[in-house]
Amino acid sequence: MARTDRLFRLIDSLRRLPAPVTATRLAAETGVSQRTLYRDIETLRAGGALIDGAPGYGYTLTEDTALPPQTFTREEIEALMLGLAEVPHRGDAALAAAADTALGKIIATLPDRQQRQAQHAAVMVRRYERSTAAVADMSRVRHACWEEVALDMIYRDRAGAETKRRIWPLATVYLEQSVMLLAWCCLRHDYRMFKSDRIVDVIQTAESFRPRRAGMLRDYLARLQRGG
Repeated sequence: MARTDRLFRLIDSLRRLPAPVTATRLAAETGVSQRTLYRDIETLRAGGALIDGAPGYGYTLTEDTALPPQTFTREEIEALMLGLAEVPHRGDAALAAAADTALGKIIATLPDRQQRQAQHAAVMVRRYERSTAAVADMSRVRHACWEEVALDMIYRDRAGAETKRRIWPLATVYLEQSVMLLAWCCLRHDYRMFKSDRIVDVIQTAESFRPRRAGMLRDYLARLQRGG
């Protein structure tokens, strides 16, 4: 791992893990020896990050100069906590990890009093029924949406029959118990909805449909609203 990437991972770990974080835990998070970790801590300190602690006591990020300070009302903090807490229940593993990292960054930018409010927020999310899990790697689908590149997809219908088709992915929609992919199907030459738990595999192609995604998504949503 490149040194810059390692330092970013270290600062992220200090933001999101409960303080003080032991050197053993930080070394495991960044994939380095403890000796290298101590050098990385000193590098971050030299760069302006205020990190309290020492070997044997654990470390606390008390001021993060890489992120500008933010202020939120208590209800705004509660709303952020509620929204991010929903992600692991609705999204895939990549989105859940991103929500955890985002939360750490948000908390790191708050004043001390608001950090305590965020860490002891009066809202919790519990789900006793899990939504249907996706089979394919949905992070590939989201990447293709943003990059506006076609995907070759293997899709299983309700009867279990599999078809291979090329699609132009437009957006993912999170419903009560499932995740739907909105796309243009090159096989059917029309818009289609695909259930994520029936997508067996997706492979990114070199075919680009940029810059048509925004307009196509707008047209498809307008058709859905008309009941078409």
